[in-house]
Formats: sequence, structure tokens, C-alpha cells
Amino acid sequence: MNHDVIAPVLLVLAVVLLAAKLGGDLAVRAGQPAVLGELIAGIAIGNIPAAVIPWLAGLRGDPTLDILSRLGVVILLFEVGLESTVSQMMKVGLSSLVVATLGVIAPMALGWGVGAWLLPDESWHLHLFLGAVLCATSVGITARVFKDLGRLATREARIVLGAAVIDDVQGLVVLAAVSSVIASANAGEGVSWIQVLAPLVKAALFLGGAILLGAYLSPRLFHVASKLRARGVLLATGLSFCFVLAWLADGIGLAPIVGAFAAGLILEDAHTRDFRVRGERPLGQLVEPISAFLVPVFFVLMGMRTDLGAFAQPGVLGLAAALTVAAILGKQVCALGVVGRGVDRLTVGIGMIPRGEVGLIFANVGLGLTLHGERVIDAATFSAIVVMVIVTTMITPPALKWSLARGAGRDASKS
Repeated sequence: MNHDVIAPVLLVLAVVLLAAKLGGDLAVRAGQPAVLGELIAGIAIGNIPAAVIPWLAGLRGDPTLDILSRLGVVILLFEVGLESTVSQMMKVGLSSLVVATLGVIAPMALGWGVGAWLLPDESWHLHLFLGAVLCATSVGITARVFKDLGRLATREARIVLGAAVIDDVQGLVVLAAVSSVIASANAGEGVSWIQVLAPLVKAALFLGGAILLGAYLSPRLFHVASKLRARGVLLATGLSFCFVLAWLADGIGLAPIVGAFAAGLILEDAHTRDFRVRGERPLGQLVEPISAFLVPVFFVLMGMRTDLGAFAQPGVLGLAAALTVAAILGKQVCALGVVGRGVDRLTVGIGMIPRGEVGLIFANVGLGLTLHGERVIDAATFSAIVVMVIVTTMITPPALKWSLARGAGRDASKS
């Protein structure tokens, strides 16, 4: 019999999506973010012995699954951008800017230190990338905890959420710079200050130019698009805008996720007013079903690429523990950046801890980087990074609840 080539893909997606939703449900029931359950579900699938289910053994390297997961990352960063606006970033204040900056510098220095200490025989490029991975902060996880506790209006929440958004931008710029340095080394080129600063300037100019030009063009683009009467015009226009900016980012040597994030940041509700007047839902809501399909594929695949057998190698568990400690301590340093009195700095520091989906995105970029024919991030190091992501994601909700309750009790005793 002749079988359609799409059939195996359909079965893979069925397994991945069901595993993601079952894992997400168990995580939510345990009071944890759904993303953690999706990641753990992937780890479980990816570590089933080939002798038990041979068919699952090849999923880690399945090219179709990889493409879908990469598309999921682009959609995810587009969503993150849609949840923020340029005006919000301008209003977060000095505290958020300083907190975010310290939250990038301190973890990066500690990550480099952990790499140099525990992996002295590895290239300094790996040490540099470990530092870049620790820069990340997952704004979604922290925002969910503040929302569930009804504390989104507190000064601590505003500072943390504002800092996390700025942290995302700074982290993406750092990731672009580090990736460029490693790519230059792989091509046999030396590293100079120009090569180090060029990606930073390039990323800053791209983000700044995209925001300025996009803010001018996007209202006009969507106004013209609103004249079309076909179904799904708003969604198609929004996704096309995202994909073009992601393509342009790749064209100048940046990660496509930088362009996707910029696209979401540019598109504000005012730009799609003509669509809302005729009763269409906001763009963010239209993207949600696509995100619900593609984004879990990314997290499950990241979990599947985590080789539990790697922990049998000497030093892997120690590396995971050291990266976790560095990740936690690095974000506590950023609490020193809070300007003014009356703000619980411990709550701010705890709120910046989770790496979540952003840390996994950074780690996934590392899997694609090579140096002299070898991957910069091998299976053992990637597994250690995933453990760090899991631990920082798990400890934040209960730690933040405790810190907020402590602060509320202290305020009550003063009054």
C-alpha cells in the first residue's frame, strides 16, 4: 500500500499535543505553570528506551517537528511582544530599567564563572553562552503569580513586570551578540571589540528602527488591510508583519525571534481600531489558537532533547546545581537596583528568578551554534540547563507567595 507522507507527521503531532496537555494539566493541578508540565512530558517521552517503543527514538531529530517547534518560538515571542507596548516600557520607570540591567549583568558574570570553574577544558565561548542563558527572565510565570494573588497593582509587581520586559529586550540583544561572536570564531575569524560591539549596535538599531518605522507604517498597513472583506484578514496581516520582521532580523544576522518580538511590541490596539469597529476580536486573541497548537510542540521537543542518561556523566549534576544557584543569586543582585523607599526588594528579586520558556528559547539557540565542527552546547550541558530552568520555574510561585504574604503581614503590623 502507498501511504501519504503526511501520515507519520499527524501521528507525531497527536502524541506531542496530547502529552503536552496532559502534562500541563498535572502541572496546573500541582500549582505550577503549564509550561513546566509540557517540558516534563517531553522529558518522559524522550527518555523512553528505544527497545520499548522504537518509533519514539527518532523524534528528537525529526525535521518536521523541529520546523514546527521553531515556528512555535516565533509565535511565542510575537505573543510576548503583543502583551507589551512601547509606551508601557517607557513608563516603567528608573527602577525597572536598573533592575533589568543588573538582572542581565550579574547572572551573565556568574554563568561565565560557573562555566570557567566546572568546565575549564571547554572553550570560553561555551562559558560566554552559559552566561547569556542565565540572563533570561520569564515574565509570563511571574505575571501569573501576581495575578492569581490579586497583587498586580502593587509597586513590586509593576517594577518586576516592567523589568522583565526590558530584560527580555536586553537579553535578546546579548544573545544576538554572543551568537555573532561564536559564529565569527567558527568561521576562523578573530574576536575584536568591533565584532563584539557590532551585534549590540546592530540589534539596538534594528529594534529602534523597527519600532520607529513600524509605529509609522503599521497603522497605515492595517487601515488598508481593513478594506478587505475576506475572513481572517487581521490575523493574516498580523502574522505576515511578524514573519517579515523575523525574516529581516535573520537577514542582518540576528535571531528571527528578535524580529518577532519587535513586531509584537510595535502592534498596539490603536493600530487595529478599524477591525475592532466592525466587531473583530483583538489580534492577541486571534493568535491564541495558533499558539496553543505550535508553542507546546516547542516545549515538548525541548524536553525530549533532555537526555536523562547524561546525568550519569561525571559533573553534570554538579553543573546543573551550580547553574541553578548562579541563576537564583544573579537575580537577587538586581533587587539592589530598586530606586526609592517602601518597596520589598526581596519580592522583586524573587519575581525575576524564573527562566521558563525564555531560558529554553536561549538554550535552543545554543543547540544550533557550532564551533570547529562541534556543537557549542552538547547533550550533557543542555540537560543541565533544562534542570536549571525547571528548578527556577518551580520555586518561584511558592517563594513569591511567601514573600508577598510576609510583606503583607509586615505592613499590617505597622498599621
